[in-house]
Amino acid sequence: MIVEPRLLPTVPYATLDDYLAAGGGAGLDAARKVDAEVLIGELEASGLRGRGGAGFPTGTKWRTVAANRSDTVPTTVVVNAAEGEPGTFKDRTIMRTNPYAVIEGALIAAGAVGADRVIVAMKRPDVDNAADLERMRAALGEAIAAGWCDHGVVEIFEGPEEYLYGEETALLEVLNGRPPFPRIAPPFRHGADELVDADAAQGPARHSTGAGKSANVELAGPGAETPAPPALVDNVETLANVPSIVAKGAQWFRAVGTEESPGSIVCTVTGAVAHDGVGEIAMGTTVRKAIERIGGGVRRGERIVGVLGGASTALLPVEQLDTPLTYEAMAAAGAALGSASLIVISDGDDIAAVAAGFARFLAVESCGQCTPCKSDGLEISDRLGALCAGEGSQEDLDVIAHRLTTVSDGARCNLALQTQTVVGSLLERHPEAFRVHLDADTAAVAPVVVAEIDEIADDRAVLADRAGTKQPDWTYGDTWSGTYPAALLGADQTPDDQALADAGPAADEQ
Repeated sequence: MIVEPRLLPTVPYATLDDYLAAGGGAGLDAARKVDAEVLIGELEASGLRGRGGAGFPTGTKWRTVAANRSDTVPTTVVVNAAEGEPGTFKDRTIMRTNPYAVIEGALIAAGAVGADRVIVAMKRPDVDNAADLERMRAALGEAIAAGWCDHGVVEIFEGPEEYLYGEETALLEVLNGRPPFPRIAPPFRHGADELVDADAAQGPARHSTGAGKSANVELAGPGAETPAPPALVDNVETLANVPSIVAKGAQWFRAVGTEESPGSIVCTVTGAVAHDGVGEIAMGTTVRKAIERIGGGVRRGERIVGVLGGASTALLPVEQLDTPLTYEAMAAAGAALGSASLIVISDGDDIAAVAAGFARFLAVESCGQCTPCKSDGLEISDRLGALCAGEGSQEDLDVIAHRLTTVSDGARCNLALQTQTVVGSLLERHPEAFRVHLDADTAAVAPVVVAEIDEIADDRAVLADRAGTKQPDWTYGDTWSGTYPAALLGADQTPDDQALADAGPAADEQ
């Protein structure tokens, strides 16, 4: 994949001693001997960009959070380990093989932005993935015993399974005891600790958890009169890169990759390939080579039609498979690097069924705070489902095209834009794949099941087993209440079992 693995060791680190023997810990030692300005400057010089999907420059993000820090309440660093993008399994692979780099990177970040607390935000486990949580707990225990965490508190938080929990502002809402509904204010203005306006809250301003409505919350800002603190939210892979950059320098990091997209990246390859898998490659490796090296190439007897980057990027068509995996090259090709998920679509797949599957996933996972996102998303999903079932009409195609222009109206997060992007790109690139379903002789097909990956076993991605029964109100069963999660759960409630059970007889435990 690359000459020297940087994030995914050839042999997983079983203990902290293994990690230290390989040079781990040097970044934290170096970081504690220099000023925060020096650390942030090195991150900026390295060109590291966020590996969670947006690709925002990490050094710039740290500098912004540091500039908005409070003199009263310390900043919090949050490790976004709530991986749930369809087709992505990179963060859990990193945490399984190299959890110490994630912890070390988070502690370096805490020192740089003046944080006294690190929260590793993971998903509440079920019987299938409890080992991931226990692995991180064990690694953290070793780090604490070694004295790494003497300068603050490091804790692991268990959150809900919802897709939106991985959106950074929704994640902060969960930390405040509320459902994963995205905020408008970014983390550097509205962090993990809330200070409520004393007059609006009819009581003294307080350092709180779930203290009140967002309209009453003080916002952080440089030189602001409020003591409200920001939060730094960074992805697992982003933070795992930090220790080596601090220990070895920005130029070492830039020795791999391209000028604008330096370093390595951890990719997940699934779909119509010989074997699903996760691998580390140099930035700038082409999509074609990544599919061959990690996935073994397309399945025998099939041809690649295109590649989707999870549920968030446009289809990269087959004629652009030689596009380098960099932020700028993928954007120029009309797609996006995202979280480096490569879902390979072949001529053995029904494109309409793929579109219907992604539309269904996004419509179900929408919280409903923004009505068009939920209502238009559900209509797109329903009409694509009817089309795949052989019950569609030209009117359905016309309405789908129109709703794709309205679904993102007033959107406060990217989910509705993802519906526009993914479904819209499939329609634009392969209109005939949808029109053929208007023919009475075309066999009905079920929408493709789109869900997060629970595990990669025997070279195949195993999807979350309850995904097919999840309903738009976030309950499980054959029917739903007709009420959107934002109304069902409310902005000041926690999505617990009872709240979901109250939705109706079809509700199941979360």
